[in-house]
Amino acid sequence: MHEVLFFSGFLAVIAFFLTLDLGVFNKNSHEVSLKESLIFTFIWILLAFGFFLFLRYFGDWLHQIDSLEDLEKINLLHKHGITFNPLADFDVNLQLYRNQLSLEFITGYTIEYALSIDNIFVILMLFISFGTDKKYYHRVLFWGIIGAVVMRFIFIFSLSALIHQFEWILAVFGGILIYSAVKLFFDRNKEEKVDVKEHKLVKFVSRRFPVTPDYAGEKFVTKINGKRFFTPLFLLLIVIEFSDVIFAVDSVPAIFSITQDSYIVFFSNIFAIIGLRSLFFLLSNIVSMFRFLKLGLSVLLAFIGAKMLLEVFFHISISTQLSLLIILSILISCILLSAAIPKKE
Repeated sequence: MHEVLFFSGFLAVIAFFLTLDLGVFNKNSHEVSLKESLIFTFIWILLAFGFFLFLRYFGDWLHQIDSLEDLEKINLLHKHGITFNPLADFDVNLQLYRNQLSLEFITGYTIEYALSIDNIFVILMLFISFGTDKKYYHRVLFWGIIGAVVMRFIFIFSLSALIHQFEWILAVFGGILIYSAVKLFFDRNKEEKVDVKEHKLVKFVSRRFPVTPDYAGEKFVTKINGKRFFTPLFLLLIVIEFSDVIFAVDSVPAIFSITQDSYIVFFSNIFAIIGLRSLFFLLSNIVSMFRFLKLGLSVLLAFIGAKMLLEVFFHISISTQLSLLIILSILISCILLSAAIPKKE
């Protein structure tokens, strides 16, 4: 019950910020400027860091830990890998747990946020392919993120239950991540295009529901001669939701390589997802600056996949601290390389 209350409180806070975003700051549809996207990107990152600090000092509130016995039980259940000192004060051991929990959150958040960048390229391509007016981008992304939160909830807690029951599933996802890394590496310079009329999901929806080929402003549904029709904006929303489900197959298991506490996986996912909109508008303006980004993400996926396989088959564990350091090194290196070796016109 305590975990349910904590989780409900978290969702209430997120719902408040999302309502504030759509109802106050983006009440009217408009093209998001570089300055505005930069400000909101900073705000969402700041909120995630604030949650990191909360876990650092009050992380035990999540599972209501009151004794060393509770600590050891939670540590074993979620495989945090903490070595407690039975001779030390309970508060000392409790702080070790808080530190580990907050570190797992920020590492998972960093992974999800980094991998979201690749998803941003796909979303941008979809917007262009559908010929959507830029002032409607935010509305589509907002409702897309609401759908993504629901889908991630289902996927994360279902996968968590499976992992706790069948640990070998981590090896399967480790293999999937390495495959994705290899594919991303070889496709990094490939120019992707979407033929909207031939898109399987678009054709599937169009056959079963009345769809108009014309936009109706920011509406997802419009009336024509008294009959309701879905607009291309709705089709775009459906395709973006579908792309997020595909994307989650890589990103969610990647965080399970860092922590098996499903709540921490969910929290890190949600903070990255809600910051995706502002990051989208920021990167869409400076996307050409990140020449080696996909190369860096392929290395990142390969590292996480290898980490999962090493833990399952050889019981070789890479600490969260070292994992975070390697992940940051990969991301910083690809950014520096992009700046040092710009793409020739």
